[in-house]
Amino acid sequence: MIDFASSSPDDTLAVGRRLSRVLRGDDIVLLSGRLGSGKTLLVSGIAEGLGVEEQVTSPSFVLVHEYHGFLNVVHADLYRLSSMNEFEDLDLPAMAKSGVLVIEWGGVVAGSMSDYLFIEIDIVDENSRKLRFRPVGSWENRSLEEIVG
Repeated sequence: MIDFASSSPDDTLAVGRRLSRVLRGDDIVLLSGRLGSGKTLLVSGIAEGLGVEEQVTSPSFVLVHEYHGFLNVVHADLYRLSSMNEFEDLDLPAMAKSGVLVIEWGGVVAGSMSDYLFIEIDIVDENSRKLRFRPVGSWENRSLEEIVG
């Protein structure tokens, strides 16, 4: 497990850009944190680092946004789902084939997956966040040091 202290929204964006450098096709990143903690901001940095030119927005009401870059990014928000069946019906891993799947409120599905990077974002104060990176599966064999650089 690796911790990172972000002192500003710009720091959080930069962490997302650095994370994009280690992402590969079929990777899954699960995000957890309270409303307003910076989950979508982190996804914005990931998408920017992967060459996405359009603005990343929260998929809270539509559940899923797809962005096209060097690697496609499927950005999902599970906040409004009420069951595992609804998650399975979305078939997000298939949707993100050869791209990257990033799931906000991902803690609710972590138990059903075996290979992902889990990032928990805690609010410290108005601008500061604590990001905790927990690798699972093949992620345990990957260096995350350059992400928190």
